[in-house]
Amino acid sequence: MSLKKLSDCRLYTFIDMAYTAGRSVIELTRQLCEGGSDIIQLRAKNSSADEVRALTEKILPITEACGVWLTVNDHPKLTMELGAPLCHMGQEDFFEGGYTMVDQVTGCPRAMRLGLSTHTPDQAERALRAGPDYIAIGPVFATPTKPGRPPVTLDYVRWAKQNVGIPWFAIGGINMQNIDKVLEAGARRICVVSAILNAHDVAAECAKYRSRVDAVR
Repeated sequence: MSLKKLSDCRLYTFIDMAYTAGRSVIELTRQLCEGGSDIIQLRAKNSSADEVRALTEKILPITEACGVWLTVNDHPKLTMELGAPLCHMGQEDFFEGGYTMVDQVTGCPRAMRLGLSTHTPDQAERALRAGPDYIAIGPVFATPTKPGRPPVTLDYVRWAKQNVGIPWFAIGGINMQNIDKVLEAGARRICVVSAILNAHDVAAECAKYRSRVDAVR
């Protein structure tokens, strides 16, 4: 099944190994696809490259069959080798890794797409100059997913609405209690990690966020 344009993607979810609690990544991926995810990121911060490879090989056939983007966090070479369509890198991994332009990672023409994290307007502007396919804006709220990183608040979301011309996703501590505030601040694409993965019914919880973002244009 073909992939949506990134600009048409609204809901970005995660297979974060810190929140799988022993559940099957294959089943979780199916549930996220069933619930309406447009993009699923594999985040395995404490796993070896070989472990990330094995996880990607399990997940990719499912996302491909469902027309969902699979993003691999922090492993651009592995992403390209396995044919996953998208990689995500943090500020430190990209810029402190010696890169200044996305094409240095993806090749030209690009063998994959690449997104970058940003935490301030200055970081966003630097990231935009590098030519990513999307950027992440956050963490909007405090979140255990990013311990020790102060929230960027809704002010950064409002800034992004006015200043970012490529697809951008609000991320960090977003749940059903605060999602409306994020959408009211101007976000039209959101990332949700623990609020979905910690749910008893992942597919049903995912569908709630899908419905909420689809209600706002």
